[in-house]
Parts: sequence; structure tokens; C-alpha cells
Amino acid sequence: MEESTVLRTFMYENASYETEYTKKFEKRQPYAPHNPKKVAAFIPGTIMKVFVKEKDKVKKGDAMVVLQAMKMNNHILAPITGVIKKIHVKQTDNVAKNQILVEFR
Repeated sequence: MEESTVLRTFMYENASYETEYTKKFEKRQPYAPHNPKKVAAFIPGTIMKVFVKEKDKVKKGDAMVVLQAMKMNNHILAPITGVIKKIHVKQTDNVAKNQILVEFR
């Protein structure tokens, strides 16, 4: 018995198209805009030093965390001026790419 094909309609540049979605496409994570209040690791690595504590006030550009990846120390800087809400890592933690490190209020 043949499976029935489900066609889906989508709009692109004011034109309507019908297509069959792949299983991979249907299981994808939906797009979420970047939240500047959540600072994530841009590469997997090890946390070497944490310079901030919860409730600290930081200015844009202040060093918050040192992330060592591929034998290089990467200083993660504050993307905004604000108050630290939560620190999700501690020294010697191994982190994955896109793991949240620090969260602002």
C-alpha cells in the first residue's frame, strides 16, 4: 500500500507554493530571535574563570566568563549593560555550543 503524500502550502515573495515537507524539516527547531539577555557559549569548551556573581551590575563590554576552547582562552563580554540574574556555569564546567552561561534581568 502506498502512503499518501501530504502537500503543504507556503508563501514566498507573494506567491503560493505547494510542497511535501521532509521528516527532517518537520522536526526542525522553530526559529527564535536572539535574546541579548541570555549569553550562550559560541563553541564547546571549558569554563576557566567566572568574573561575575548574581545581582552584579555590569556594563556593556565587561568581562564575565573565560571559555577555553581549542587551547585558546575566549573572554565572554557583556553584550548589554544590566544586572546579572543567574549564572548557569561554574569554573571547570564543560559546556556545549549554545549552552546558556549567564542570564540578565
